[in-house]
Amino acid sequence: MIPAVESMMILDNLIPQSNSIRSSFGQSCLDKQQIVVAIRHMQQFLRGQESRFVEGMRYMKNRLTTLQNSVSKASTESDHHIVTCPLVDAPVNGRKFGTKLFVDHEVHFTCNSGFLLIGPSTRVCQENGSWTGDNPVCKDISECSSHPCQNGGTCVDGINQYRCVCSRGWTGTNCQYQTETALPEWSVMNDPAFSRKPRCAKVDRTQHCSCEPGFHMSGTSENSICQDVNECEVYKLDGVPKLCMHACVNIPGSYRCSCPTGYKILGDGRSCEDVDECLTSQHNCTRGTMCINTGGGFQCVNPECPKSHGNISYVKTFPFQCERNPCPMDSRSCHLAPKTISFHYLSLPTKLKTPVTLFRMATAAAPGRPGPDSLRFGIVGGNSRGHFVMQRSDRQTGELILVQSFQGPLIAEVDVDMSEYLDRTFQAKHVSKVTVFVSPYEF
Repeated sequence: MIPAVESMMILDNLIPQSNSIRSSFGQSCLDKQQIVVAIRHMQQFLRGQESRFVEGMRYMKNRLTTLQNSVSKASTESDHHIVTCPLVDAPVNGRKFGTKLFVDHEVHFTCNSGFLLIGPSTRVCQENGSWTGDNPVCKDISECSSHPCQNGGTCVDGINQYRCVCSRGWTGTNCQYQTETALPEWSVMNDPAFSRKPRCAKVDRTQHCSCEPGFHMSGTSENSICQDVNECEVYKLDGVPKLCMHACVNIPGSYRCSCPTGYKILGDGRSCEDVDECLTSQHNCTRGTMCINTGGGFQCVNPECPKSHGNISYVKTFPFQCERNPCPMDSRSCHLAPKTISFHYLSLPTKLKTPVTLFRMATAAAPGRPGPDSLRFGIVGGNSRGHFVMQRSDRQTGELILVQSFQGPLIAEVDVDMSEYLDRTFQAKHVSKVTVFVSPYEF
């Protein structure tokens, strides 16, 4: 191989005397084969130089384009005025959810127990820097509004409770008993099984009588009888710990606790635990459906993907998830449709203390692909939207929060979505359909 510099020198010598094979001084000239080799080498050298030059030009163009875009974007962002709405306070005796003050962000309001929300439960930040609607207020709900006191009793409101001041001659929680005829609520006197003869003994010519545990003595010292103490009624009194988680059954001299159907009594004799019919195969779900355990029972479910319409169609990839089939390039409606639809089932007790986080949505980028730089979360459907709020917990996660408890039994549904954006451009949307089975019990 002839070096490049030497090849160029040879080529320079060849060009002015290309028609001559020998010099006028009789020096030796290159033979034909050496000339061909030198020319081919120079051609390869020039091709390599041309390729590197073109590559360098392309690299410089790309760098200049990137720099220009960065400068333009920085200029646009510096000129763009970010609109925010003023801070909104929570209503007195209520709570506020949501901390973002930017356009299209929402704040949600709920009231404490014993208060009713008057006004909008949600306000949205508008492009003009103001919130929709007016700030709501929480109005006190009177415990006496249902007139619980009977026979002329006067109702006195308290915090989440009331007290009846009874008229003369009446007594009881709601003034339902006459004083002279009312029997002790904690005593059973009309059933022979709940009566015992006292154990008596004479000491120093004086008779002393006593009752077995669980009984109390009534009557005179000469004619006394032991009556059963109804522990279930005694432990209903204010300030007394609850005997049983569910139902208390009075028995002679004692009591026992019982649980509703679908629950079992625990070893402490008072607590109830849900029976998982799905785990123990105590359900009757048919083939093709799935068993979901609920408080005191079960539900058979078979989530279905949406029916095809236009260019939008779905396929079930997992028992609880559907994915959209690829869209035609020119179909905007298809690209805006949810990319995935997932189904989730939760079981809750009645009157659950709120707020409580029930469900989280998050995103993750595929290996080698950039993930979204912003997310938007929202509630888009269902039959119980007012009981929930959807808010961001961190950059990549949103939370579905129950802010108003349910009185069971009932089935509540809420649909939430998560939209992905890259450089402020919509990328994809994911929908989660959440079904909540609320039991009639507080456990």
